[in-house]
Amino acid sequence: MTYCVGIMSRHGIVMASDSRTNAGYDQVNVSRKMHTFVQPGERALFLLTSGSLSLSQSVITLLREDFDRGAGLAAAGTMYEAVRVVGDKVRAVAELDREALERDEFRFNLHVLVGGQIRGEPPDLYIVYPQGNPLRATEDSPYLQIGECKYGRPILDRGVRFHQTTLEEAAKYAVLSLDSTMRSNLTVGPPIDLLVYPSDTLDVTRYRRFLPSDPDLQDIRGRWERTLQKGVSELPEIQFTPPDG
Repeated sequence: MTYCVGIMSRHGIVMASDSRTNAGYDQVNVSRKMHTFVQPGERALFLLTSGSLSLSQSVITLLREDFDRGAGLAAAGTMYEAVRVVGDKVRAVAELDREALERDEFRFNLHVLVGGQIRGEPPDLYIVYPQGNPLRATEDSPYLQIGECKYGRPILDRGVRFHQTTLEEAAKYAVLSLDSTMRSNLTVGPPIDLLVYPSDTLDVTRYRRFLPSDPDLQDIRGRWERTLQKGVSELPEIQFTPPDG
């Protein structure tokens, strides 16, 4: 399983992903789910993938081949054009593999978060569905998730606001959202990849990879648990009344 989140604020974009691709009694596999496509000063695009690892690898390989020869994501004039490029590659892989997968009762399962900025445009954030169609984050709904979403969503709903949330705060929300998911679901796990993109940077300047034993990650986790416990202890006592009858 997977959990990835992208948060958009008026200051830029934060992207975060786990790295666990399989978790069982005998085996835990790790693979990076964050992929960057950067032309410094021109464009900085960040992709997070969830679903079948083989399908996501195929899509990223096709995108990388085009990008390296100046086509595809390297030539898109707008973020919308860029996400349509990603959607076209998802459809191309579907044409190659969907029939064989479904014949053996495997679902074509691939979602992609696409965030970043192309020079002359503001930063933007999209999700691309398995059918290749995109959906855009908005000021009213400034974050998008893929994978195992439910455990990490409540803290985002309560805290993230497009106009008020700083990039530093958004990064903390992203890590706490990942940590909450890892705490409740064994199939989501570290390393955590975290990328903070300030608007108009057009490059990758703020990136962090948290390993399982990272002292900063352990500190964030411990502080958050103590803060939550303290907050609950300070709530007013619930008043009860006898049941009717």
